[in-house]
Amino acid sequence: MRKRQLNMLYIMIIAILAMIFLPACTMPRRPEGRQLKYQEHQLPLSSMQPRDTAEGGAIAIVVKELSPSIVGISTKQISRENLFFSGQETVEGVGSGVIVHSKGYILTNDHVAGGADEIRVILHDGKELEGEVKWTDPTLDLAIVKVEGDDLPEARLGESERLLVGEPVIAIGTPLGLQFQHTVTAGIISALDRTVQVPTELGENFMEDLIQTDASINPGNSGGPLINLSGEVIGINTVKVTSAEGIGFAIPIDVAKPIINHFVEDEEFVTPYIGIVGFDKAMASYYKRDGRLEDGVYVVDIDPRGPAYKAGIRVDDVITRINDRRVTKMLGLRTAIYSYHVGDTVRVTVIRAGQEKTFDMTLEEKKDRS
Repeated sequence: MRKRQLNMLYIMIIAILAMIFLPACTMPRRPEGRQLKYQEHQLPLSSMQPRDTAEGGAIAIVVKELSPSIVGISTKQISRENLFFSGQETVEGVGSGVIVHSKGYILTNDHVAGGADEIRVILHDGKELEGEVKWTDPTLDLAIVKVEGDDLPEARLGESERLLVGEPVIAIGTPLGLQFQHTVTAGIISALDRTVQVPTELGENFMEDLIQTDASINPGNSGGPLINLSGEVIGINTVKVTSAEGIGFAIPIDVAKPIINHFVEDEEFVTPYIGIVGFDKAMASYYKRDGRLEDGVYVVDIDPRGPAYKAGIRVDDVITRINDRRVTKMLGLRTAIYSYHVGDTVRVTVIRAGQEKTFDMTLEEKKDRS
């Protein structure tokens, strides 16, 4: 009996001890020393210092420098009545542009701003300004938009004639909508002097001497700048090959420089017209396979009412100079011609049947010619 009582006493003692120590075993507490050490390494979010742009490398530096001059462009175009619905329909579009002069001149694409009834320009700081199309050319896919403003941040323009295949480039724009404004992509120059056939409202158009890049160019990037690592605009993004990845194109900035200069000096630009269709030596090799090919612009078609024909230039002539400026590509020919005004007379040097000839050609205004 006494032994049974002692066993019961031992059981009660063990139960009491278990009630005391079991909670401490099932709910362990973190040692105070470790907790304090962990807290010592935490910094309040408000005290964290932003990184210097230089730490991000060359691309980050260029983006910070150029971003204030890059704008988003929102357009509205009112379509006319159609056969099925009465009234008018508003078509909205989004693109990009770059401020090329502090007076408020913005360079973009014709397919972004051309034909728009209303244009809103969204600056880097979010401010919106009303824009007005001052000039547009569907064959070049370039347009100039003007906004009212003083001392706007203008981009520096580079030299597209000095580009090298393989050098790094950056594209900044507004892909897919204004919510993605100032999206940055990077790549390299994949090729130069590309010719691309694109549809326009006036029919098929051959865009020549384009810069090919693998920097991502999506809908809405159109009109935005292609930039080198020196922070200079070397092209205006225009089209992308939708059936392949990493193939986009930009218009060399050199062709836009004389147009910009005309607006800065004259506040207008009237496009000079000479009335030829021309190919450079590389393109001419596809249709002219006999004889030695010259460096220059091959006249493959000519407007019999245009200035070139009136001056004496004919099909199969090879244009090599405008005044003292040598030309080897159609883009170079346009750049030379756009440096002058309508009504100016320029001396054109051509090679015809191996002989050099010169003609005086008076520039006319480019009009809608059927």
